[in-house]
This record gives sequence, C-alpha cells and structure tokens, in this order.
Amino acid sequence: MADKKLVVVALGHKALGATLPEQKVAVAETAKAIADLVETGANIVITHSNSDQVGMIHSAMNEFAQNHPEYTACPMSVCSAMSQGYIGYDLQNAIRAELITRGIYKPVSTVLTQVMVDPYDEAFYEPSKVIGRVMTKEEADLEEKKGNFVTEVEGGYRRIVASPKPKEIIELDTVKALLADDQIVICCGGGGIPVMEQGVDLRGASAVIEKDLVSGLLAIDLAADALMILTSVDAVALNYRKDNEKILSRIDVKQARSYMEENQFERGKMLPKFEAAIDFVELGTNRRAIITSVPRCKAAYLGKAGTEIVKTL
Repeated sequence: MADKKLVVVALGHKALGATLPEQKVAVAETAKAIADLVETGANIVITHSNSDQVGMIHSAMNEFAQNHPEYTACPMSVCSAMSQGYIGYDLQNAIRAELITRGIYKPVSTVLTQVMVDPYDEAFYEPSKVIGRVMTKEEADLEEKKGNFVTEVEGGYRRIVASPKPKEIIELDTVKALLADDQIVICCGGGGIPVMEQGVDLRGASAVIEKDLVSGLLAIDLAADALMILTSVDAVALNYRKDNEKILSRIDVKQARSYMEENQFERGKMLPKFEAAIDFVELGTNRRAIITSVPRCKAAYLGKAGTEIVKTL
C-alpha cells in the first residue's frame, strides 16, 4: 500500500438515488467510477450521504411506533446506523461485482462508524437540517411537545435537527486496519452516527453531521493524498446559473477561501465542500481536493475535468 495513492471519495445523494430501486441503479454506476480509480492504482476509502435514506427510515420507524404503542419511536442516531448498513450493503455488493467483472479481487467492507460531537456546539441551539416526511400541524405540535424542533414547509411541517461539527472518528483505527489489509472501506456514512461521551459510554445525539466535513476530517486523519467530493455538477462554478457564470478548473486554497468570503457558495450545499477541501489541503503537502460528478470521476482524478484545489499553483 505504501507506493499507492490513498483517496477518500465522498459520495453525494446523486451517487445513491432516493428510493430503493433508484439506489440499486445509482450504486451500479457509482461502482464503475470506484473501479476506475482502483484500476489507476489508488487505495479507496468511501464516505457517503444518507439524507434521503435516513429520512425514509426515520419516517417509517415513527409511523410504526404511532401504529404500535408498545414500541418506542426510533432515535435519530439509530436511524443513522440503519442507513449506514443499508447503503453500505448495496454499495459494497455493487463495487465487489464491478471489480470481479474486471478481473480484480479486492475485498470491500462497511464499517458502522460513530463520530464524536461537542454537546456545547452552537448548532444544537440553532437546528438547521430538515429531515423526515411532511407532517400536519397536529403532528408537528406533538413533535414539539417531545422537545423536537419543526419548521414550516410547503404543504405542512417537517422536523429539523442540529448539524454539529465532527470532532473525532471513533472507529478510525478499524478503518486503518482494513486499509492496511488492502481493502476498500466504506465508512462515516451520512456524516457518521453522532455520539457524545458520557463516562465510558457513547450516547447517540439527535443530530445529523455534515458528510463533507467528516470526509475532510477522515482524509486528514488518514493523511490521504486526495479528497474527491462527487456531487451533482461536473465542476464548481462562480456566479452559478447567472449570465456571468465561470467554471473553476484548478485553483489554490487562497483563491478558494476568497470565493467563500464572497458568499459564492450556498450553506449546506457547496460551502461545506469547500470548507472540507481547504482544511484538508492546507494541513499537508502535495495534497489535492477534487470536486466533480460521478461520470467525470476518473477524468477529474487524472486532472482532465472537475475543480481541483491545491495548496499553491
């Protein structure tokens, strides 16, 4: 492994789909992009979004609890764990099948991953992540009585939860051990299961961690060579969807930071991708962060597509 590049690949929701059938189709295409990287000689660690999947699971489990009073509602941390298993199951099987088709034997493992958050993170006082199905006013009132936060949306109300910053990846040593065994590792799904330390115990938090930020933290902790963030666009654009739109190809961290300060990127969408990319690139040498789409993954890794952020040009 020492002579190979280590690449952390962060998959957005486009790489996974939103429903069970969509996910099957989407991960088959994503597996081809991962296999392309493997064929270049890279070692791969995969993180992924879970916004649609965890919302589906949260809604289903709450509906179940409402119809069966003997069961309690499912905490967000448990829903997150379920989504990691479900997405990891489809991803690792799709990647395994694609590699075998190409004559490559390389084990693929999913690690149920917990991520420590700070109980005093300001995000807990200002929840911002919308989850779950649309609710009626009566259902929203019941959620608020439980101590949960809701927000009004088109057609009703939805629950919102905090999005604290990731502090520590609990299963990091497990990921390192699997990498040392030359495996592809899927971890930190949905930003990881948010937990807080209480004595020797880890307690789940009612929160959703930003996937891109934990991907950046993972890439830093693993001293990766590259962080690839696969999203819905082939490359990042300034003045997005305006007459003066400009595509970014290769920029340095100073330029990237200046664009952030100009409020070019939307909070919760492109902004955390740039935050993760800058932190990762700045804390090492010869590191690069790449933002592109699944179809352009290999070309972007080879420097022929996408937006690349480096320390200095």
